[in-house]
Formats: sequence, C-alpha cells, structure tokens
Amino acid sequence: MNNSQTPDDEPNTADAEPQLAVKRFCDGCNCAQAVITSFADRYGVDTELAMRISSGLGGGVGRMGDICGTLSGAALVLGLHMGPKTADDVSAKEATYNATRLLQERFMARHGSNRCKELLQKDLSIPAEYQEAKSLGLFKNQCPDYVETVVTLLSQIIEESELKE
Repeated sequence: MNNSQTPDDEPNTADAEPQLAVKRFCDGCNCAQAVITSFADRYGVDTELAMRISSGLGGGVGRMGDICGTLSGAALVLGLHMGPKTADDVSAKEATYNATRLLQERFMARHGSNRCKELLQKDLSIPAEYQEAKSLGLFKNQCPDYVETVVTLLSQIIEESELKE
C-alpha cells in the first residue's frame, strides 16, 4: 500500500481493480484517475503521480467530450504494461496501439461509443450542459459503469497479453 491508499481501498476479491476504480471515482477521482490509480501499484507508479498525470483527461480530455477518460486512463496503463522503453522499440509501440485499439473496440461494442459527449448525451464543454449532466446524476449513474467496464476489459487484455508472452 502506498501513501495515498487506505486498507478500505483494497478489496480482496478477484475483481479488485474494477471495485477499487469505481470506489475511487465515486470518492472524487475523475474517470481517468480512477482507472490509472487502480493499477499504479502493479506498475510501481506512485498514486499521487498517477493522479496528477491523468488529471486533465476527465470528461473526454479537459471536459471537451472526446475520448472517454476511462479509455485515456487505460491507454496510460497499457503503456505502462507493454509500451516501448526506447523510441526505436517499434514492436512494443505497435503492441500498445493494438491493445489500446482492442480495448476501445470492446468498449464501443458494449456501450455504442467511445466519446464522452455521446455516452452522456451532453456536451460537457458547454457549462449549461455540464450542469445539466450533474443535475441529472449522469456522473453518478452512468460513469461508474464505464469505469467498471474499462477496468474489467483492461484486466482481460493485460491477461491475454501475458498469456501470449
């Protein structure tokens, strides 16, 4: 456990990462932060650093409604898992791109889109629509499902990649 975690943050079940990510999201992390901090210990990344590095990715990157922050956070995790250590490691770069693409495809198959503004049917870059999304409880009612889906799919893709090694 690192300096930002409490014993309550660490469920002891097989689906610990999805549960932890949803808990962190519900406790105030943005969607990208919830995903990456749930994997930070696994990759030796300080939770505080993971929080800071992913802080601008929520709401479809800066609340612009583009790629769902859960997917952006997951792309960071996939980079930690399989990304290149040097600029000339083309095979690791391709493996990371392929895994990131696969994650998005699986997410879109389940939820119909990978874009925040389409998932929530609100443009968070427009203050009135952001407030409407909050008042409708979209962040509390819809986003935890997206967080759980991404972390579950991400865990599956990581496991599949480990089986190939």
